[in-house]
Amino acid sequence: MSSRPYAAARRTLSVGEKLLEINWGLVVLITMVACVGFAMQYSVAGGRFQPWAAPQMERFVVGLAILVAIALVDIRIWMSLAYPAYGAALLLLVATTVVGHLGNGAQRWIALGPLQLQPSELMKISLVLALARYLHGLSVEDVSKPLRLAIPLGMIVVPTVLVLMEPNLGTATILMADGCSLLFLAGLSWWWIAPVVTGVVAAVPIAWQFLLHDYQKRRVLTFLNPANDALGAGWNISQAEIAMGSGGFGGKGFVQGTQSQLNFLPEKETDFILTALGEEFGFVGCIALMLLFATVIFYGIRIAMASRSQFGRLLAMGITLNFFFYIMINAAMVMGMIPVVGIPMPLISYGGTAMLTVMFGFGLLMSVHVHRQVEIPRSSGGII
Repeated sequence: MSSRPYAAARRTLSVGEKLLEINWGLVVLITMVACVGFAMQYSVAGGRFQPWAAPQMERFVVGLAILVAIALVDIRIWMSLAYPAYGAALLLLVATTVVGHLGNGAQRWIALGPLQLQPSELMKISLVLALARYLHGLSVEDVSKPLRLAIPLGMIVVPTVLVLMEPNLGTATILMADGCSLLFLAGLSWWWIAPVVTGVVAAVPIAWQFLLHDYQKRRVLTFLNPANDALGAGWNISQAEIAMGSGGFGGKGFVQGTQSQLNFLPEKETDFILTALGEEFGFVGCIALMLLFATVIFYGIRIAMASRSQFGRLLAMGITLNFFFYIMINAAMVMGMIPVVGIPMPLISYGGTAMLTVMFGFGLLMSVHVHRQVEIPRSSGGII
């Protein structure tokens, strides 16, 4: 270990030193992924920067500024803000159920002045922050104690239920996956995990009968047999599969995708942007994008492993896993491997709240990296 990081753990770094400590290689990778998104937004608009590519570029520039600003903030400050951030996101979710904006049959947005905010996106990051903060103070043995476990389970279940009420099954799935993953990483015993998995499987018939909305049931049935209603409920996935398949090995070429250019492809700028990429750049293009994503995820895991604090490790892994779940669910959805659940492809799909939330998350990841030598006591006395 070099003397510079060792010394950095014992003094406050200057702004200039923190800027040098930022992992600029990861920033370049994130920018490369975003540039793929800009290119596809340009393509699906018929070779025009409006209405999607130009606004997406502007949001990414703002997101980069947010990333750098967050990276410079001491990780202990983010730890002290974890619970307030979770509380604010939870209040916004409650407000969404009362006065939220209705779109595509779901009440997922809330108006804050000229902005349309999707609180469920903010909750993904806030939940990771709050769980990392809570689990930081527990030993491996404490995590599996019923009374200690009840609190993080409540922190996971309450926002998940609120998001399901919108309804938004995709985001609820990610919230549950984020939360359970962090509990597992913190040392949750298999004596808890096995019964919970069994209970979830056993609850599927009950959820089908009483919890799922009619449109969600149609999505599952369509997933099982899209050809049964190819011009109705199965249209989205059928067209997505046609677009992906028609790209072949090398694709049709940039701005040459017929499914997207002729508007057969549904939600081509958001949920199904990967199918446009597959049609224009084929198997090679999709694999190249997945390799970029995999490299970003590898960086995230390395950052988590290098942190000297449990909070930093859990926060970095939570952010990285959240990014992974975005990718996994969207890719599986557009390839017909799971039902359509409305999850965007991070940094590729068009969207304001999702873009800025992902960049905020990367800012927290970078803060863990910049302050990786900071040791935080496992007791509450170590909190600013």
